[in-house]
Amino acid sequence: MAHWLYKSEPSSWSWQQQKDAGAKGTEWTGVRNYLARNNMRAMQIGDKGFFYHSNDGLEIVGIVEVCALAHPDSTAKDDPRWECVDIRAVRDMPNPVSLKDIKANPKLSQMSLVTSMRLSVQPVTDEEWLEVCRMGGLDNPPV
Repeated sequence: MAHWLYKSEPSSWSWQQQKDAGAKGTEWTGVRNYLARNNMRAMQIGDKGFFYHSNDGLEIVGIVEVCALAHPDSTAKDDPRWECVDIRAVRDMPNPVSLKDIKANPKLSQMSLVTSMRLSVQPVTDEEWLEVCRMGGLDNPPV
């Protein structure tokens, strides 16, 4: 299993909205960056990810999982270049993990969230996954 981070502005799509979407999940639409799109193409069913509130909040607030493989993005208006996956909420992060705390942790100095701030869909290494989960109060993180 691979791990990922998905950024969303809570005014556009919040963690609460993601949870309200239920087990069916939702398309992760609107990504118009080739690297982020390619990250979604690499995803597998069951891959876990962090749900990160960008701009307002600047913190990891939940965990999601991929529930449908990459497919045409329904918001791409007949532009076949853009694809997305579907994700569903798994659980709240018991203690949201702030960007400030991530940047202050030497173990996370190479995390994409720190080094590639603008990328909306990012890979997370296994070590980063476990460290952020620890910081968020998850003793037995979903893997």
